[in-house]
Amino acid sequence: MSMATLINPAIPSSPSRRFSIPLTNPNSHFVKAPSLLRCVRKNGEINGLSRTPPPMDNGGEDDAETSLEESSNVELESKNNEIWRLFKEAQQNILYLNKQRVKAVDELNKAKREKQLLLNKIEQLEKENKRVSGKDNLVVCWELLLRIDSMVLGGMVSTEEASKLRRMVIDSKVSLVDVFSGLLQQRDAELLTELRHFSEGSKRKGYHVIHICTEMEPLISVGPLAPYITGLSRALQRKGHLVEVILPKYASLDLDEVQGLREIEADSYSFFNGQLHGNRIWTGVVRGIGVTFIQPLYFSSFFNRDGIYEHPDDFERFTYFSRASLDYIAKSGKQPDVLHLHNWETAIVGPLFWDIFAKQGLGNTRILLTCQGFDSQCLDEPDKLALCGLDPGRLHRPDRFQDTTKTHLVNILKGGVVYSNKVIVMSSMHSKGRIIHSMSHGLEPTLTMHKEKLLVAPYGFDNSTWDPSTDKFLPVNYSTENMRGKYACKVALQQQAGIATHASSILVGCIISEVSGFDLEKLKAVVRNATREGAQFVFLGNGSVSTTYRALRSFQEAVEDSNVKFFYNYDEAISHLVFAGSDIILCHSFHDPLLQVPLKALRYGAAPVSEASGDNHLR
Repeated sequence: MSMATLINPAIPSSPSRRFSIPLTNPNSHFVKAPSLLRCVRKNGEINGLSRTPPPMDNGGEDDAETSLEESSNVELESKNNEIWRLFKEAQQNILYLNKQRVKAVDELNKAKREKQLLLNKIEQLEKENKRVSGKDNLVVCWELLLRIDSMVLGGMVSTEEASKLRRMVIDSKVSLVDVFSGLLQQRDAELLTELRHFSEGSKRKGYHVIHICTEMEPLISVGPLAPYITGLSRALQRKGHLVEVILPKYASLDLDEVQGLREIEADSYSFFNGQLHGNRIWTGVVRGIGVTFIQPLYFSSFFNRDGIYEHPDDFERFTYFSRASLDYIAKSGKQPDVLHLHNWETAIVGPLFWDIFAKQGLGNTRILLTCQGFDSQCLDEPDKLALCGLDPGRLHRPDRFQDTTKTHLVNILKGGVVYSNKVIVMSSMHSKGRIIHSMSHGLEPTLTMHKEKLLVAPYGFDNSTWDPSTDKFLPVNYSTENMRGKYACKVALQQQAGIATHASSILVGCIISEVSGFDLEKLKAVVRNATREGAQFVFLGNGSVSTTYRALRSFQEAVEDSNVKFFYNYDEAISHLVFAGSDIILCHSFHDPLLQVPLKALRYGAAPVSEASGDNHLR
């Protein structure tokens, strides 16, 4: 029986005295009120009293009733007071328990918060540990080398000591990850102390090569130079050589691909147009390759443009960058074995090096010039050579810079050939003699004179990058053993292009770096005929080359078909998806010395079709 049941019958029905006791938690510890009910026995007595009133003296009847009523009132008042006392105790117990409950909830929430903070800290530590443990020796090595550059520019170490520290880092047999991965967050002074302690190295294992160039995949890519730089650098480093890259800091760089990007907190100046100009120097690691970015301050507009080539002041832009690269190398105390130059844009490094910088402790360095072709050479006024510190009068000669045909101008690529120790020309199918006599674009006399240092190298591409089984740009990877992922890539390409996702449609991809390699009128006819049969086309162009952009725009207007899609600006991810999602890759020739389109097509399971025979193959 509940307490309410026991109490309520004994409470008067008067409104001024009526109240109720709420039911409480059965686990609460209350003092049980004594029973206020009477038990009726069989003889008519109530707890020993007869139900029939005893006979009373009439003379004392009123006094007895008054006495009984007073006694009853006193008893009732006493019982009510006891009830109120018990009620107050119950209220106090309830309030205490509620206070304890709130305190317990607060403690529980506090414990939960502390647990979550601890879990977050553990997760953060795990991520940091994964980040550090995920670094291979090459990344840690490059972060150390770039920090040494910062120390030299900041005046903390001499160029001689820096050279020794670099060689120690490069040649050490001790695991750099175990020793230095946890120290890379320290300040330069603390890190320098550790480097000096870690001064015992092994014998020299490889060459130190520095690329001075204008493109690098995946940071900025226009043509074949960008993948060539990255692929060659990675291949050389796998063979034990140390390779780094110096690039202009274009506004359009894809900096998400740079690990540990940081600005060197030191002044860096380079000579141009008769005075010194300040530069900002940035460093980072890209696909295991150390990269240095040079950002002009005064000439900030040089590299803040949409396209990187075909500007009227290209000579000034790239001459400034070439001179700034050499000034940076000299000031940082680097002593590379090879300076690798590329095309006419950095060919002027050769004469600058031998006329000025070889005397600044770089006499053991050698110059290697690679030409993707000789069709772009850069002719300009001789006086402009003085902008970077060269002597026009001494260089404007037939055996140096003077152009063979336009003798009043200097030829920058020709000067690079003359002042290089070795010259590599890229060709997958032509001999040295054929290149000199038929493909030199006016440089035949110079190439003939220097034919002993001319080498021919075939084009290629980085197999680790162009592999459908590991390609990070594909929505689904696949291989020759399992081609199911290729269909998913085809659907992804159709969706990306905004064309119908019909599995039965033949999807033709075409990558156009330069329109000069294609007969556009014939290509239009091929597209029109093939689309009538249900074929789909995806064209990927090179928007940084204005002639290619305009030609593709005109092409799209002439075709005007919903099954033909044009991507005007080159995109690395779309490029990979075109190879993976296409059934056929249309190329201007099976002998592609630039992009190696036929070989990439075969690797991704697409049939390469030459433009000359494309119409017949697509029918």
